[in-house]
Amino acid sequence: MSEKLSHINDEGNAHMVDVSDRDITQRSASASGKVLLSKSVLSLIAEGKAPKGDVLATARIAGIMGAKKTAELIPLCHPISISSVNVDLEIADDGVKIYSTVKISDRTGVEMEALTAVSIAALTIIDMTKALDPGATIEHIQVDEKDGGRNGHWKRT
Repeated sequence: MSEKLSHINDEGNAHMVDVSDRDITQRSASASGKVLLSKSVLSLIAEGKAPKGDVLATARIAGIMGAKKTAELIPLCHPISISSVNVDLEIADDGVKIYSTVKISDRTGVEMEALTAVSIAALTIIDMTKALDPGATIEHIQVDEKDGGRNGHWKRT
């Protein structure tokens, strides 16, 4: 069975999907990722002593801002009216875990906004610690769960 790609038109060109005939529904998406950092940098972050300031607070705000700018960054993403963006950061043994949940009432999904929130938060952590840990690594950015729309609920197992 051959499945047609929604962002490719009949001529084979990329285009923005027409969602005008879809119902407005409550939708949400959650994503996660991680920034691997050295123990010494994690200690500085935890103690609030990183030279550039509060890494976690800055990354949280950056993630929220990133979610709101997703349609400007991803060419075929629809601009949507975001109702809520939540970005949580947790210091782990080997890095900082990042979790995002984005909610909307709209005609299209919100997975890209949740992924962008995690990505921008991760990049902000790298930016604020790169002088201390040039080997910092971003890993496992993924959608964990989504709800709403035609496809209903999905959760990563």
